[in-house]
Amino acid sequence: MMLLLRRVTALAGADYITEVWPNLRLFLHGAVAFGPYRALFKELIPHERMRYLEIYNASEGYIAVQDEPDSEDLLLLLDHGIFYEFIPADQFEAENPRTLQLDEVELGRSYALVISTNAGLWRYKIGDTVRFTCLAPYRIRITGRTKHFLNAFGEEVVIENADAAIAAACQATGTTVRDYTAAPIYFDASAGSRGGHQWLIEFTKMPPSPDQFVAVLDHTLRQLNSDYDAKRHRDMALAPPSLR
Repeated sequence: MMLLLRRVTALAGADYITEVWPNLRLFLHGAVAFGPYRALFKELIPHERMRYLEIYNASEGYIAVQDEPDSEDLLLLLDHGIFYEFIPADQFEAENPRTLQLDEVELGRSYALVISTNAGLWRYKIGDTVRFTCLAPYRIRITGRTKHFLNAFGEEVVIENADAAIAAACQATGTTVRDYTAAPIYFDASAGSRGGHQWLIEFTKMPPSPDQFVAVLDHTLRQLNSDYDAKRHRDMALAPPSLR
């Protein structure tokens, strides 16, 4: 979508997409976390009346929608022909994982989503992880994918943590990120090195202080994730993040 907006703007010889589409007011987004890209959209759509709403609409079913514009929580849709089950994070890799129903879930915990639908899916692992922010009504946030997380040392860093940390570091250093990925650096007993995470980041412009970017990234992850914070305590298990 960003490539499309930039191309249309360039073809029109405009500075902003709103010069081409003056009535543009709403952008519905889903499937990709929007936080790291919000600043890029604001560069092309500067007016304050623009609204962004997230939807959770997959090939397998329409699962949730952001029903309150001022909240990032998504209302879980219970009347769309979908029966939900939830696998706790510590059961993701189990051969026969324990599943929970809606009346058993807890606030703040990550669950893998399992659905059965009136279209014929039966106990299908959709591949997403969610956490509940409200139980009456049921509201969720998408925390990532069951295969997309860093847990080489028990730190359990999910995409939601990473996106929030990237966004905070961008805001603190006045930069924006085009894309990023991260991977573990494993212990090297022979060299006496500690484990850690290496972040490969494509910036639209380099931050004035890469060290500050890393510091805010690390600090935000520690605030959001107690497991990561415990491993980073005094640098004993995890070294500070490495940036490329």
